[in-house]
Amino acid sequence: MCGITGWASFHHDARTQAPVIEAMTAELSPRGPDAGGVWLGERAAVGHRRLAVIDLEGGAQPMTDRPHAPTAVLGYSGEIYNHHELRTELRGRGHRFRTRSDTEVVLRAYEEWGDALADHLDGMFAFAVWDERAQRLLLVRDRLGVKPLYWAAVDGGLAFASEPKALFRHPELRPRVDADGLREAYSLLFNTGPTVWSGVREVEPGGLLVLDRDGIRERRYWQLEAGAHEDDRDTTVERIGELVGAAARGQLEADVPLCSLLSGGIDSTVLTALLADELRLREGPDARIRSYAVDYSDQAERFTGDVLRTGHDTPYAVEAGAFIGTDHSTVVLDPRALLDPEHRGAVVVARDSPIGVGDMDTSLYLLFGEIRRHSTVALSGEAADEVFGGYPWFHNPRALAADTFPWLLVTGDEAAMPLNPELDLRIGEFRDDTYRTALAAVPHFDGESPAEHRQREMQHLSLTRWLRQLLHRKDRLSMARGLEVRVPYCDHRLVQYAFDVPWELKSFDGREKSLLRAAGAGLAPDSVLQRPKNHYPATHHPDYNRGLQDLARDALSVEQVRALADEARIKPCLDTPPEHLQWGHRLRLERVVDLALWLDHHRPELAL
Repeated sequence: MCGITGWASFHHDARTQAPVIEAMTAELSPRGPDAGGVWLGERAAVGHRRLAVIDLEGGAQPMTDRPHAPTAVLGYSGEIYNHHELRTELRGRGHRFRTRSDTEVVLRAYEEWGDALADHLDGMFAFAVWDERAQRLLLVRDRLGVKPLYWAAVDGGLAFASEPKALFRHPELRPRVDADGLREAYSLLFNTGPTVWSGVREVEPGGLLVLDRDGIRERRYWQLEAGAHEDDRDTTVERIGELVGAAARGQLEADVPLCSLLSGGIDSTVLTALLADELRLREGPDARIRSYAVDYSDQAERFTGDVLRTGHDTPYAVEAGAFIGTDHSTVVLDPRALLDPEHRGAVVVARDSPIGVGDMDTSLYLLFGEIRRHSTVALSGEAADEVFGGYPWFHNPRALAADTFPWLLVTGDEAAMPLNPELDLRIGEFRDDTYRTALAAVPHFDGESPAEHRQREMQHLSLTRWLRQLLHRKDRLSMARGLEVRVPYCDHRLVQYAFDVPWELKSFDGREKSLLRAAGAGLAPDSVLQRPKNHYPATHHPDYNRGLQDLARDALSVEQVRALADEARIKPCLDTPPEHLQWGHRLRLERVVDLALWLDHHRPELAL
């Protein structure tokens, strides 16, 4: 895993700026608690913080192609799951290796294929290559955007980092937020490219960026395409099983302890079962994988359903763990831990954004902290809903007919912190324009019916937008605890295959995730296989609601918060009895509290 940062500039000598690259690198220490290093050349600087997972002794970075007078320097974050196959191929092409790390495979792949190396890589990654001979910088991000990579222009070039906070340690860059940034944050559209920070952009998922003396150029090396699906139902189910299994097995490698996130839903249960079976094949019949779930104190007694949740997870997770044969643990959190200002502040710092989901973020951060006591790598079922059609909007006629992003029918303005109308951000207009742009990016396939194409639009929007904020959340909160989380359902071959499956096959049993349920038969208890979709849990404890209301009142005492928030629409949420506070209104309060913490820590210049 790890964190990377640096810059390239044709106007300044980087060798005189060692304190700058060291400060930028230090900002990423939570992402890489095991080691750090920097490299300085005349036109570029590269910094790296390492979370050691593969080749603990030999994978130090930044990595150069040769010890003296290097011609290529690599700062790399992520995992390349096909690095063994690539190493064999590259050796056959004459390359020699000093380590057994996947990092060196990326470096040698650049030597062999240049920018085209991205086409050969299977994994989650974000990396930078400074080519000393060509005097050019290459930035590359994985196909689904699992690993983050940000950049901003500086004099004569650009700076890059795994997180924006590292960019702001460069003397030319400051945390500045304008109206465009607020629209990006609070519209809930999850664009990739622009960010809440003025002048800071993301490298697109499946994209690469080149800086040389001719300027900056960006292009996509991968994106979803629309194609014909020729397989019948049985063949499709079989192929889905093969692809999910291959992705799970391919991501099991690590030289450190590994575990699984097991919520008790079909996605994580099928994945955990595949991992457990593979582990027993490799290490013997008595091998057991650790699994983890999160719960809240008094949840069993107090659970009440809402628009996103239909049941209490823990009994299903325990049953699934026993069925599979895992060493299962449930991390139980109480309101005091979730309200702790230190925990909430750490979450906001990790996110670099005022937008989160309150207790669900804090609980995930605390869960990852507990997991890190025993494991360095965890595997998650994230993305199965996007790949297999698990969300309500795939099945709801109102959502299918709506002329907007489907999740706004669920979250909408009830879940967004209302902003001060005097700001005149015109978020509705921004949403409409962005929706038209998003639909224009959906690939077409000749001959598909309007109903089929609408489902293709829903899946494309989910995979290219909704999923991005989930991956962002998981990356930031896990890496803040020095934990690597892998997401096998983001395997690009699985994603592309499922994208082309007609909707009538995706929902052949009249339910969500029909293909995964069929492919997972025998891997999970029937109770889990037949269970309806359930989102990540939230606490229902009145003490949490009461404490949240107190924190929100304190937040609204801050002048900058009052300048940004619509107090008139927030006040009813403060006056509601804690036991009757609804999920959407509670989320408004969460975002008021997070806004205050974000302003206090990042101290952004507001240019509104």
